[in-house]
Amino acid sequence: MPEEDHRYLVAEEFTMPDLEAAGKGGTRVAVRPPVTLKATYYDTADRLLARAGASLRHRKGESAAKAWTVHLPSSVAGVRHEHSRPATRPGVVPPVLLDLVTAYRRGADLAPAAVLRTVRTVHDVVNRDGTVLAEVADDFVTVLDGRKVAHRFREIALELRAGPPRLLDRLEDLLLTAGATVSDSVPEHVRALTAGGPLADPAVPPPAPLRRKARAGDVVTEAIRRDVARIVRHDPFARLRETLPNGDTPVHQMRVGTRRLRSDLQTFQALLDPAWTATLRAELSWLAEALGGARDVEVLRARLRQTAARDPLAPLAAAAVERIDAELAARHEKALTALDEALHAPRYVALLDSLVEAARAPGLSPPASARATEVLPDIARRPWRRLAYGGGAAPAAGGLTLDLPDDEWHEVRKRAKRARYAADAAAPIVGPDAALLAKAIAKAQTVLGEHQDAAIAADAWLDIAASDPDDHTLAVTAGRLFERERAAVTRSRNTFPAVWAAVMEEKNIAWLK
Repeated sequence: MPEEDHRYLVAEEFTMPDLEAAGKGGTRVAVRPPVTLKATYYDTADRLLARAGASLRHRKGESAAKAWTVHLPSSVAGVRHEHSRPATRPGVVPPVLLDLVTAYRRGADLAPAAVLRTVRTVHDVVNRDGTVLAEVADDFVTVLDGRKVAHRFREIALELRAGPPRLLDRLEDLLLTAGATVSDSVPEHVRALTAGGPLADPAVPPPAPLRRKARAGDVVTEAIRRDVARIVRHDPFARLRETLPNGDTPVHQMRVGTRRLRSDLQTFQALLDPAWTATLRAELSWLAEALGGARDVEVLRARLRQTAARDPLAPLAAAAVERIDAELAARHEKALTALDEALHAPRYVALLDSLVEAARAPGLSPPASARATEVLPDIARRPWRRLAYGGGAAPAAGGLTLDLPDDEWHEVRKRAKRARYAADAAAPIVGPDAALLAKAIAKAQTVLGEHQDAAIAADAWLDIAASDPDDHTLAVTAGRLFERERAAVTRSRNTFPAVWAAVMEEKNIAWLK
């Protein structure tokens, strides 16, 4: 679950202010007796977990249910995802937690990296009913090196419980006025590990702003890093089968990262070593297949509810809808099991190593040393031309007509993705014109995506009904779902010409001419 706290550094002689002043009438502060915690943080020899913003901790002195804890990074400063398990055997990491850091350690051994002894005094800000509104933890932290004291510091952690967000602001004001300073959101074990010097950069370097004078290879490298980071960041949550806080799924995000990376490798092939690219694309194709099976059923299950509820005045047979969902649930479980097997395979760990190396130093070819401003427009022009003017398996996007097969519409959708990704990658160098085109293509891609989802779902409902031809209610329900999906296909086809006309506006495409 997400864990958000605000940290503040204070001097050892710091005096806690009157925290009751942060609340309204009836607010009081209950101070718990001090407890001594001893935490051992595990990491690889080169601190891969800490460098990535993750941690694996064993702690004595608090709830036995939280003896072992993994913290996973998020994109929001001060917010980490916490997952805890009780101890099973002394010194043995619960396998489920060890699994969660696979993408960060990639098979490397873990060993104790930092030992912290913390004397913690918790100040609970409570209301009249005794409900804890916020928790203020006052930690005296001692970093141990065997029996020796290597380092000491004092830290205040402020965490909202049942109180309003503005309570945090008032508590922070009190702490700052009393002499606290806002911490840089560095976890205490990282503070301990960096007492003797900074950690190395993360294995997957974070995005960096591109300068107008950047080389073409810099643009490729940033695109690859963005894609790899998306895959690695969502790996633990795919293993947990959790829905993300925004309602999306980690399987979807991993699939997007995989697809974008494959597309970027194809788009920038002139700037990459072909042998290096071919090997990586082949392994990504394997991962995409495993992710695709699970993601496709996710989409179908969500679509079933959406389509069944489309016309409240003409409800479908609830039992038949539930039966279809049960079939999809069984398919989903099978697909997730296959994905689990893939994510636990040595082949996947080897792919993670390749991805991290690709993010660090991709296999660039000599043309990548040219100025990006000289190379990028021409590279982005190629997927754009295939989208706008057609050729091969699909017509020009503007040439899509109501009577063309679904497959040709889908091929245009795939080309739209490649053209959009290319424009996205070029935008930091080319400027706002490329960003405008990417945004316009994204709108067209949304219409094409709805078209494809409806077409696939229509066939799926009939396929499920065909598995039991004697169930007439199921057959009728599937038929009605089919008709609604095909109506959605027609709506998408009717909507697309106007959306595509907006893409073709001069302001979007002048830079490609």
